[in-house]
Amino acid sequence: MNYANVIIDISHEKVDRTFQYIIPEELKGSIKPGDCVNVPFGKGNSLRHSYVISISDKSEIEPERLKYIDSLSDSFNRIQSDYIKLASWMKDTYGSTMIAALKTVLPVKKPVKLKEKKKIIRKLSSEETASLYSEAIRKKHPAKARLLNELVKEEVLPYELVTGKLNVSSSTINSLFKDGVISIESESVYRNPVVPDTERDKAKELSDEQRYACDTINEKTGKYLLHGITGSGKTEVYLNIIEKTIARGQQCIMLIPEIALTYQTLLRFYKRFGDRVSVMNSTLSAGERYDQCLRAEKGDIDVIIGPRSALFVPFPNLGMVIIDEEHESTYISEQNPRYHTKETAEELCRIKNATLVLGSATPSLESYYGAKNGEYTLLRLTRRLTGGTLPDAEIVDMRNELRNGNRSMLSRRLSELIKDRLDKKEQIMLFLNKRGYSGFLNCRMCGHVIKCPHCDVSLSRHNDGRLKCHYCGYETGDVKKCPKCGSEHIRAFRVGTQQVEETVKKMFPQAYVLRMDADTTQEKDSYEKILSAFADNEADILIGTQMIVKGHDFPNVTLVGALAADLSLNDSDFRTGEKTFQLLAQAIGRAGRGEKTGLAIIQTYRPDHYSIIDAATQDYEAFFEEEISYRRLCSYPPAGCMVHVLVTSDDERRALGLATALKKRADKDVAIIGPAPDVISKVSDRFRYGIYIKGRSKESVAATRLKMEEFLDMAPLINENVTFDVL
Repeated sequence: MNYANVIIDISHEKVDRTFQYIIPEELKGSIKPGDCVNVPFGKGNSLRHSYVISISDKSEIEPERLKYIDSLSDSFNRIQSDYIKLASWMKDTYGSTMIAALKTVLPVKKPVKLKEKKKIIRKLSSEETASLYSEAIRKKHPAKARLLNELVKEEVLPYELVTGKLNVSSSTINSLFKDGVISIESESVYRNPVVPDTERDKAKELSDEQRYACDTINEKTGKYLLHGITGSGKTEVYLNIIEKTIARGQQCIMLIPEIALTYQTLLRFYKRFGDRVSVMNSTLSAGERYDQCLRAEKGDIDVIIGPRSALFVPFPNLGMVIIDEEHESTYISEQNPRYHTKETAEELCRIKNATLVLGSATPSLESYYGAKNGEYTLLRLTRRLTGGTLPDAEIVDMRNELRNGNRSMLSRRLSELIKDRLDKKEQIMLFLNKRGYSGFLNCRMCGHVIKCPHCDVSLSRHNDGRLKCHYCGYETGDVKKCPKCGSEHIRAFRVGTQQVEETVKKMFPQAYVLRMDADTTQEKDSYEKILSAFADNEADILIGTQMIVKGHDFPNVTLVGALAADLSLNDSDFRTGEKTFQLLAQAIGRAGRGEKTGLAIIQTYRPDHYSIIDAATQDYEAFFEEEISYRRLCSYPPAGCMVHVLVTSDDERRALGLATALKKRADKDVAIIGPAPDVISKVSDRFRYGIYIKGRSKESVAATRLKMEEFLDMAPLINENVTFDVL
């Protein structure tokens, strides 16, 4: 007798374990690890979906106490055994349930019927069909006559053409079918989300640095960090190493941080590899997503491109995972399990014996720290492909603008340069740094930001006027005057891309302006339309948030303006310096990517901050040394390890009580910060309290998190929920 150990499709800690079922005789040999099956579960023996984790010939309890598997669910929901291992690792690493992890690695949650393509085939001779046509005309059957007339000329007609352009109903078609005049054939076809109409490109000549990077990566399986300045040709390196991987009969996953980058990236890859490339992202229909996974499983595509969810496309022989712009925070999931794409890709590559390549002009501190410590092989691209240099950057002190009577969001220097570029028919990008937007106070005269005296992060202003720290719970009253310079010009920052657009149009009515933000990109293909229009020089100025400064290549852009450049420094997050440097360095890098020299203007109230100074000079090494010393001092990642524990409940007293109880489960070798109201202290009538586990090693923090999870398994929870977020 054979037995299956399964995970029930219920996302609850109480059933987050395997249950054993007997495999019935008629299903022996049909059920494999990873299959989705229906099993009776609970007192009522209602059928539940479950996933087979393993098969055994030994029962864990008396066989007479076990139930039988009822049936096998749709075969497409099968999880490859490698992804079962990955889900188990995600559960242990990020503190989720096993079923939540399994659902994450499932490429498609629900099977979709394949699209059918029909064709109508003439069975009679053209003379016989012409005779029937004449008869249809005589009997005044115009629809039948239209179809027969076309069949006289063509032996095979597409079904959609007949029902669409010829306007022939299915009943008319079926009558001819019954009379033996035609036959109807159909075949299943894949829904292809993007098929660019473009000619194939040949590989470009590589620079010495590119060639060295390609040769090193192609030589052996491993983990690599490609640190290349903006415009240095990282994508050409990706194309080369993917080409070599495909030549070995393996497949590749190419991850990008934003859907907005999909079209431009896909176009370049399609020119090189044709329809062996596809895309996976949230804008696809359920049918399109389903078809791409089928194509991948069957080996009909070699490369998949998309944001973090594309990591789980089920390639049978995965050879390489590339994570472009690996520093981006969008690679961290906001749903349970709150996985880090980089770490999860690293584990998948270990399981599959595949190569991992991380690429960025501004690597995350974790990746660069790992490269310095030998975890990754560090490869550098230090020169722009065009032969030009990185654009110059000027820092404009907005405090002086205010003192000189300029209350506009555009400095005088930036306004002059915009006019100059418009006169020269060159393009401009205006980037509004909206990170760190929530509730901080800063002084417009001296740039001072009200911070927590204990955590070195900005205090958030709540609706009641109190200023609070969401790390340690410190709070104080509202501030009306700057404690540093005494100015009354201290207030919360309030500006958006729409306001910037209105100001620019008023100042430069002759310019054609495009805006790209969450409001203008809600419709499908809206990203592509905006970016294509700007790339085709149909607009003079592109205004947007961080989505416009990530990976785009517009040769005619010679001026970039960074508005409110220091805004991200005011977020209540220990990574504010890193985020600011990365955003500004990426923004500056959009200028001068063609033959013309580029210039960037950085508008800021804090011109002396090291992240802004180092971004202006594009000096990553200087920034890294300054930032890592701060992280070491405070034991922040990567010099230490932190986990954010979020407790939510519809009862504030119970939320705080549970957070306090969890705090008491901590080991002595870790520090616990909090509990305190979370950054957003209440959502949908649920109160939110956070605590932070902080330690020198991942092992010590993981041990405390495990104790908390064990406590939660035994705790009499009513309506509380707890999530663990590795920082």
